[in-house]
Amino acid sequence: MVQAAARPQAAGEITTLLGRGATFEGKLTFDGTVRIDGRFKGEVFSDDTLVIGEGAHVEAEIDIGEVIIQGTVVGNIKAKRSIEIHAPGRVKGDVHTPVLQIDKGVVFEGRSFMEAATQSMGRAPSQPAATPPAAPPKPTPVK
Repeated sequence: MVQAAARPQAAGEITTLLGRGATFEGKLTFDGTVRIDGRFKGEVFSDDTLVIGEGAHVEAEIDIGEVIIQGTVVGNIKAKRSIEIHAPGRVKGDVHTPVLQIDKGVVFEGRSFMEAATQSMGRAPSQPAATPPAAPPKPTPVK
């Protein structure tokens, strides 16, 4: 008897793989976790997880939930949750994220923005107080 119900996805389970030797150019959108071990050029959009494996070469603008990098990325990365760059990873471009992890042995050429990433994710910048702050108390002379 064949059961038609899909099994639930395990946390961190890779749902799609672009393997070694594969080349793809275009716009990638997905749900779940995608791993790239080949070559990709274009744009990536998702609220989920992208894994760029060792040996992978990605030239893309990336707007993602979180990304784990062990290969090469050329392009800017905006991550809503985190960016992890593990050796022998290489990133050439700017990164925007609230959480950034860069391991020893990684090559990173670019700028990192952490505060701006949290504000652009829907958090309003702090508003000035409606009332001016109270003046500090005057010192009392010592007798």
